[in-house]
Amino acid sequence: MIGGPEARAIEIHEYDSAWPKRFVHERARIAAALPHATLIEHIGSTSVPGLGAKPIVDIIVSTDPFDADRITASLEAAGYQLRVLEPSHLMFRTPALDVHVHVWSDQAQTERHLLFRDWLRENDTDRDRYEAVKRELATKTWRDMNDYADAKSPVIVDITARAEAWDRSARPKSPTRRPA
Repeated sequence: MIGGPEARAIEIHEYDSAWPKRFVHERARIAAALPHATLIEHIGSTSVPGLGAKPIVDIIVSTDPFDADRITASLEAAGYQLRVLEPSHLMFRTPALDVHVHVWSDQAQTERHLLFRDWLRENDTDRDRYEAVKRELATKTWRDMNDYADAKSPVIVDITARAEAWDRSARPKSPTRRPA
């Protein structure tokens, strides 16, 4: 992580129909910066209609090839700031901290994020449960935003197990996804 831990207040907002519009704007910026992108998708809570969320639009990107130096130079030139530099994952954000762009070389990570999003779009019970956990966790003080994200892991693992069962049995295959 570049810049070390960040203590930021976690605020869960009611769903905002402006979030998908913001994604469309950012997708165009990313596509212009990364013409070799093979996938640019809106993920995270702001991509799920009706789900309360931190007002941060999360975007997942796949590129071919995954060239960290080239990706970093291109996204920084487009105005994004590098925050996470890992061998298979880069995360950039806007200076206003309201957009996070995740670039993964690991296709399984990309598929997992898309599956979680798609399941929450389909399942009211898990969507409501996830929001309740997020709202409860938002009442606490966190040393770092990543600690808040880590605290959500047990519910994410549980929900993901149901999403995987759905994916194997009944999930319609999106044109943006390869069948699992």
